[in-house]
Amino acid sequence: MKFRFIGAGVVAQTIARHLLQFGHEVLLSNSRGPDTLADVVSRLGRGASAGAPQQAADQDVVVLSVAWARVPEALAAIPDWSGRTLIDATNRINPDNPGDLGDLSGPTSSEIVAEQAAGASVIKAFNTIPMQWIADASPEKPKTVLFISGDDASAKTALGDVLEQVGFAAVDLGTLAIGGRQQQIGGPLAGLNLTLKDRFVL
Repeated sequence: MKFRFIGAGVVAQTIARHLLQFGHEVLLSNSRGPDTLADVVSRLGRGASAGAPQQAADQDVVVLSVAWARVPEALAAIPDWSGRTLIDATNRINPDNPGDLGDLSGPTSSEIVAEQAAGASVIKAFNTIPMQWIADASPEKPKTVLFISGDDASAKTALGDVLEQVGFAAVDLGTLAIGGRQQQIGGPLAGLNLTLKDRFVL
């Protein structure tokens, strides 16, 4: 599959390394232009490339991995999200006050993303753990649990299959409203480092 990233930081690069190990293609983008990502692409190796954000969104599967404050700008750059799967890897954090997690009783962060990317099948994923916990992309890596939430069952199944293929354990929490609240920053499942050998009950 071809995964396009809006954002090219630690989150995007970590996910990309896992995908590339199994023959998937990745395209990274940032607001500064593809030339600034030459070293990153070189380190990632075969199957990795860089492009503009508009190129990143011109695919069926897009990963949003920018700071929360930049989400509206990143999504607005794409005029039509219809028919695309948008994986929301963001966390609603105020950089000026990291302890301010927003109104956890209101819409979930991914529901806000879905509203701004009308027509996309939004899946919340990759947001619950620090990337250093899954930095190991080798075949011997622990089978870390990754939670996913979304309103499109078929899109979640497709993503879950890829996650399992590349060595994770995908756990479907349900909808963005219910599951997304459990896994977003401030929710009870955020920050849990679980592997397949651990016993856990949802």
